[in-house]
Amino acid sequence: MKIRKFVAVLAASFMVLFTLAGCTPKVTQTKSNNSNAVSANSKEGDIASIRPMNPITLTVYSQLANFQGEQTGWFAKVLLDKFNVKLNIVKDGDGVFATRLESGNLGDIVVFGNDSTDYQTAVKAGALLDWNKDNLLDDYGPYIKAHMQMALEKNKSISGGHIYGFGHDVGSSATEHSAPFYGPFIRWDLYKQLGYPKINTLEDFIPLLEKMQQLAPTSDTGKKTYGVSLFKDWDGNMVMFVKATAALYGWDEFGFGLYNVNTGEYQDALKPGGEYLRMLKFYNTLYQKGLLDPNSMTQTFDDVTQTYKTGGAFFNIFDFMSSAIYNTPDHLKAGKAMMPLVASDQKNVAYGLNMYGGNRVWTIGAKTQYPELCMAIINWLSTPEGVMTNNYGPKGVTWDYDKEGRPILTQLGEKAMSDGNTELPAPYSGKFSDGVDEINNTTWAIDSKNPDAKNGDTYNYKFWETRQSLPVSSIEQDWRDKMGVPNLDQYLVKNNQLAISLGTTYSATPMSNELTTTWNQVKQIIVNGSWKAIYAKSDAEFDSIVKDMTNQAYAHGYEDCIKYQQHEAQIRKSLDDKVRNK
Repeated sequence: MKIRKFVAVLAASFMVLFTLAGCTPKVTQTKSNNSNAVSANSKEGDIASIRPMNPITLTVYSQLANFQGEQTGWFAKVLLDKFNVKLNIVKDGDGVFATRLESGNLGDIVVFGNDSTDYQTAVKAGALLDWNKDNLLDDYGPYIKAHMQMALEKNKSISGGHIYGFGHDVGSSATEHSAPFYGPFIRWDLYKQLGYPKINTLEDFIPLLEKMQQLAPTSDTGKKTYGVSLFKDWDGNMVMFVKATAALYGWDEFGFGLYNVNTGEYQDALKPGGEYLRMLKFYNTLYQKGLLDPNSMTQTFDDVTQTYKTGGAFFNIFDFMSSAIYNTPDHLKAGKAMMPLVASDQKNVAYGLNMYGGNRVWTIGAKTQYPELCMAIINWLSTPEGVMTNNYGPKGVTWDYDKEGRPILTQLGEKAMSDGNTELPAPYSGKFSDGVDEINNTTWAIDSKNPDAKNGDTYNYKFWETRQSLPVSSIEQDWRDKMGVPNLDQYLVKNNQLAISLGTTYSATPMSNELTTTWNQVKQIIVNGSWKAIYAKSDAEFDSIVKDMTNQAYAHGYEDCIKYQQHEAQIRKSLDDKVRNK
């Protein structure tokens, strides 16, 4: 699942990094024209040794990007100041990977959405740069080499014995988990007005949303309100919102179906009475009751973000599409907020920190003219200052460390985290949100420990020591008083409602060409059929659409896809068991 980064990416002085890592990069000429030759006065150990004299543009092909074009805003300026580099972002789409691969040049920096089919194809085609070639990793990726050994070893194990990169969200510890971003987030102020009715299960939210719509029939902009508003930009093997809602009950997306992170059970998407069809029916019921935004199938991520930001919908399963954007200073001051409301029977998925990294891979294209520069940028993105900058903006402007070495947000940073429209001062022009890193991938997991934080804080600002004593709004305090804890993570732990998806070395087995063709056909059937089912006007029509979707899927080879996925589930469970038994 592509997830627009509700966090960001960047920073750190390379001279310090190379000194700390005990590595001195060699001076090499960039493979470009004379106007971009490196400075003749550059010193070894300094980024100036590979910094072009004139600005250059690197092409970043990212299968996770939601944007295409030149990187803008504060992130662009940070890169220009540090590396004299501009980024041209190329996002994925139908046929993009195949076209770029056929051209022989995927890009300078290449980010894969997973480490299976496309990544493996690129490896076999020789389209990616071996990071050990010419001591590239040693000389220009010292922080990665020193701190991400397990992630590098995983990549080596799935890449024919060579290192071409590492996966996203690398964890600093195998015993910790990321803060959950799944959860039913609802308009808590409206819930309060309704007398805090008890929610036992997912379907109980439907009558609750009906009453909320009656209380607040119009948004901040005067438009009709709905229970939920969806979009299809991130659909993959299934409809994203449908399969992701199953995460409220311990089920993680897994091919054409779901994987129970507690039991290791695999459930195919079209199983009668299964969780995917349950969630599909949930959204259809909302539609039948006038609680689902009718534009859901045609609107974009940005459209939906605007809807939630202005109070146009009351329920969302992601924190970054609900509380993170609705809880602005103005809304909070007015006593309005979106907060998590956990049903009694939930088992919320949260992801265990994975020292092997995830499946979204950072790589470098084999044809780049600037391999050292690409490596140095990825290395910098992996340093504490890089991660902090990427998430929170320029150091000293929106964040810093206090005299005790604890991470802090500046006053401007606090404002930017609650309102992306916050303007940054010169020399950083534009809104904070305009400068968010468009590569849309991470290096370290946000809940990993920050080695530069003297108090042991993680990268996640929500849990920083310096912020725990900050006063909250009356509506946020009302949530805390009602739940008896300061945040969702502590609530789920306290009530034994957390389901941890463990971090392992699992990587999907590459499919045959025949299965890939079948898979793509079935995917379209499931995605298109699911959306038709969401818009069914009656229960009978819903059942008919699901039956037709199921028959078509099986007729096009769905059974072969399920056999593949069942085998994958066995592999994943065996790896989970190894972690549990350690």
